[in-house]
Amino acid sequence: MPAGSKETLVVVGNFDGVHRGHQAVLAFAVGLAESSGLEPVLFTFEPHPRVVLTGAAPEILTTLDEKIALIGQAFPSVVVRAFPFTKELSRLSPRAFAEQILVQELSARAVLVGENFRFGAGRAGDFETLRALGAELGFHAQAVPLFGDEQGPFSSTRVRDALKRADVAAASSLLGRTFGISGRVIRGDGRGAALGVKTANLGEIVHLLPADGVYAVWVVLPSGERAQGVLNLGPRPTFDRPRSVEVHLLDFEGDLYDQVVRVEFVAYLRGQLKFSSKDELVAQIQRDIAAARARLQSP
Repeated sequence: MPAGSKETLVVVGNFDGVHRGHQAVLAFAVGLAESSGLEPVLFTFEPHPRVVLTGAAPEILTTLDEKIALIGQAFPSVVVRAFPFTKELSRLSPRAFAEQILVQELSARAVLVGENFRFGAGRAGDFETLRALGAELGFHAQAVPLFGDEQGPFSSTRVRDALKRADVAAASSLLGRTFGISGRVIRGDGRGAALGVKTANLGEIVHLLPADGVYAVWVVLPSGERAQGVLNLGPRPTFDRPRSVEVHLLDFEGDLYDQVVRVEFVAYLRGQLKFSSKDELVAQIQRDIAAARARLQSP
């Protein structure tokens, strides 16, 4: 990756979710970069370092492409530089990281990090290390305070915790937009159609999923059209079937098989239930559809 031709202000972080705290940091960075005559750059890694170091895939809120799109929409002047994270990179000392990445690759004259920032092999470097290296190598290091609300700092952890308790409204408030996932429509077992309620079964989902239950959702189709929907997430206890993600689109006719759709979670309707008969299940589905319409049509 060639060194940049412009002197930059570099913001370092994973920025999973691009939540309200991230947005506040980027707004601060853009203002500072403009006043300093620097190009604002967001520096991040792909994949997440945990994947390479431990083999454990984190529960992500946004893919790299989604991060780039969200940041580009809100902060078009910010350049996202995603470096491949490798074991070789993880072995760089704090000094080597500052020299090779921040200075040589990114042409940094200013570097913004979180207050608890750690870097270099074994997380040996902290903010004071970065500041001392910056004074020597020609960039100014600044720790950005955490932004938050009365409940505490905005964080990806708070978003994940909200989703795990099915509070999609709280997750969306923290994100500053409706929480959503993307998935490819795959073949199901046809039970929804047999009940008179055709569903789209979603696979290839990489995002963290909220808690099991039934949700009122908006479905963004490949055409960009938006359709109301009822999503069922989790096992299907009535049929003793494994966990799945299936959504019934209201007032929609069409074949979505093998296409990617985006689902935006608006409201949690209820938990998983087991029914003793097909008629009971169909009656509950109709109640879920009515509840979803009411929630999706409300302001």
